[in-house]
Amino acid sequence: MSDLTVASPAAPAMPSAKPIDSYKPFWAKRFGPAKFLPTSRAEMDALGWDSCDIVIVTGDAYVDHPSFGMAVIGRVLENQGFRVGIISQPDWLSAEPFKVLGKPNLFWGVAAGNMDSMINRYTADRKIRSDDAYTPGGQGGARPDRCSAVYAQRCREAFKDVPIIMGGIEASLRRIAHYDYWSDKVRRAILMDAKADLLLYGNAERAIIEVAHRLAAREPIESLTNVRGTAFLRRRHDPTAEGWFELDSTEVDQPGRIDQHINPYLTTGQLAAEKGETCAMEEAGAFDPLQGSGKVPAGQAQAGQTGQAALSSTQVDLRGGAKPIQIVRNPALSHKAAALPERSGKIALPPRERTVIRLPAYEQVKDDPVLYAHANRVLHLETNPGNARALVQRHGEGPGARDVWINPPPIPLTTAEMDLVFDLPYARAPHPSYGDAVIPAWDMIRFSVNIMRGCFGGCTFCSITEHEGRIIQSRSEASVLKEIEDIRDKVKGFTGVISDLGGPTANMYRLGCASKAIESVCRKPSCVYPSICQNLHTDHGPLVRMYRRARALPGIKKILIGSGLRYDLAVRAPEYVKELVTHHVGGYLKIAPEHTESGPLSKMMKPGIGTYDRFKQMFEQFSEEAGKKQYLIPYFIAAHPGTTDEDMMNLAVWLKRNGFKADQVQTFYPSPMATATAMYHSGLNPLKGISRDPGKGEKLDVVKGEKRRRLHKAFLRYHDPNNWPLLREALKEMGRGDLIGNTPNHLIPTYQPTTDGGYESARRKNSTQSGTKTSVVTVGRAAGQGRGSQAQAHSAERDPRNLPASAGRPAGKTAPRPGQILTQHTGLPPRQQQVSGRDARPTGKPMAPRGGKKAR
Repeated sequence: MSDLTVASPAAPAMPSAKPIDSYKPFWAKRFGPAKFLPTSRAEMDALGWDSCDIVIVTGDAYVDHPSFGMAVIGRVLENQGFRVGIISQPDWLSAEPFKVLGKPNLFWGVAAGNMDSMINRYTADRKIRSDDAYTPGGQGGARPDRCSAVYAQRCREAFKDVPIIMGGIEASLRRIAHYDYWSDKVRRAILMDAKADLLLYGNAERAIIEVAHRLAAREPIESLTNVRGTAFLRRRHDPTAEGWFELDSTEVDQPGRIDQHINPYLTTGQLAAEKGETCAMEEAGAFDPLQGSGKVPAGQAQAGQTGQAALSSTQVDLRGGAKPIQIVRNPALSHKAAALPERSGKIALPPRERTVIRLPAYEQVKDDPVLYAHANRVLHLETNPGNARALVQRHGEGPGARDVWINPPPIPLTTAEMDLVFDLPYARAPHPSYGDAVIPAWDMIRFSVNIMRGCFGGCTFCSITEHEGRIIQSRSEASVLKEIEDIRDKVKGFTGVISDLGGPTANMYRLGCASKAIESVCRKPSCVYPSICQNLHTDHGPLVRMYRRARALPGIKKILIGSGLRYDLAVRAPEYVKELVTHHVGGYLKIAPEHTESGPLSKMMKPGIGTYDRFKQMFEQFSEEAGKKQYLIPYFIAAHPGTTDEDMMNLAVWLKRNGFKADQVQTFYPSPMATATAMYHSGLNPLKGISRDPGKGEKLDVVKGEKRRRLHKAFLRYHDPNNWPLLREALKEMGRGDLIGNTPNHLIPTYQPTTDGGYESARRKNSTQSGTKTSVVTVGRAAGQGRGSQAQAHSAERDPRNLPASAGRPAGKTAPRPGQILTQHTGLPPRQQQVSGRDARPTGKPMAPRGGKKAR
């Protein structure tokens, strides 16, 4: 319909947001900051509090550090003047532990912790992990499965009338109906199971501040429906949803708007009658050749002319009755003409900020993998804060049906706001109630500094985009340097080595789109795939300058880079690679090509292996110029959707040709809401579009079943004799028996050494037997207790955290010698380094790397 067509609007700018430091502080600001947020009534009394305004329940041990989500949210709310308490890892078998701090004045804050509770609890093979890095002593089992929902239910049981607000990565990844790998089915949105009032997804500082102040102003929780970065439940046909324009996206393969073709056999009057109007000129006989006179609308007659004279200028008798037709504007629409914008042939849509997309209902996606993949594709297209629209998904049928309403993502924090968040008075230590118990996750990051958030890589198996977004949020250089100085001056045990200066990706600091206008309308899932976007600003200069200033700080001996490196960006900045290799690599550098074959890489949205080769050449060149022996540690994924057996075979050949022997391997783990998880569940590629037509879209080879997943892992560990029988069988079936032989050029030998013949995962091999403690923290102590006083004396001489001990190893397995390097890849030469101070070891003995995080 022509009156629905308008010109396309100008490109919108990124929506603005209220600065997080512009709110009037809550009255309790007078109490000032606490050294640690209270976890007991005694601590509240010491602070002079009679109650908490907000109580945060978390599945992690309470560590007051900006790398732990509960500490960040707690300190941000404290900075706004609210009294915040922490309940960490409560006993969920009853509601009593949730009452320890009393009734919150405003709301409960519930989060599973820094990790999804199911990923934290189970391996990629659905086996129970025996340790938990976020628990004192590294012991597993300190939180329930589907932790957020369980905690929310107990909070409701403890105090029924207190609002419950969920957050954290577990809630973020479950905000809509999602495939659950552990039960192998599609589950409802977590709000339906948890019965919480509001869900905050992503890094929620901006949203939680707005929500807290509005609740403090006595606004009911039900009215908080316009906060970005939130999800909530609505009844169908709720009057509060009026004024929204709904786009139906509940099915695939449906055509868009179809304009009705004009019937050429209808007269002008008949066409007008179909629209409920009349044709004034036809009624006046203007088109009747036998009518020599007639009346015309007043606007058609020229001044001073009669109707006949006016007609004579437009009607020409052609003796056969035919005459040319003059196109005139319909007088009935003349009063609307001024209000109509210029016509351009495009559909007039309402503003995006008042548009909501209806996804297929839960009852549809749970039984239809095609619709599940379609819903996943739509969700990932609506992740840019500059142009994302709200989403809605129905759960249930009949009067009891509910809509899960998801508002657009939050506006990213500015540099000043990032500085505010990270400069808050964190104690940078675990809560004193843990005593001397070691928290492995804290040990890993206590000397590290987070310099940015977000990632525009768009890897389909990764959940960073769904949680943090793809717009990079960077801290200022001054804020980063201040944190390094705080670590130097305040953190116990600091020896002058910063273990990491990074984030989700080591080298995306200050990178982003060169045009804010383009950034606000872009809908690409990745800025670097299939190639680096021409609009992407890739200058590594600010990062290089910060490295140099950080190294120059007094008391700083070494700054290592432990975060993963995006090498396709690094090859564009040789100066950065040289700076990194010369000063910031502790012998080994982790990078993640993930695969060598184009098929799997295209499903992961990763660069080709040729880019890795170029980076490797630069790495080796600059290492040689610096006079250092340094090595790359590449990471690979087995059994990713779209990976064939031939792809894994080619990867194994590449590994052998390049001399890599993978000790620990990473098998694809379908996390909720990831694009690769939609591939795994549906067998379709959402990156290519979704259709029921077999000729459209792309079907994928999905690796399911224990035997085939074992085969793909076996190709990565081709050097393990236990894998050789399985590999021989597979290679023969694939017609590649030529790779079986006893020369260095063959992949596996024809002979079979004496082994138990069974499969043993790398994690289990390097851990202990079932039923014993397997944390790298506690295992050393258990080993000392089980081997007599001599072993105890030896274990006391060195920190058991530095090296997994041999307790519980199968017979015939020797314990690693003190100081032996245990990296992901065996066969690499150990790093030779002499260190002075309490960590000194005899020259020539290898030393465990201090900058890298151990691969899981």
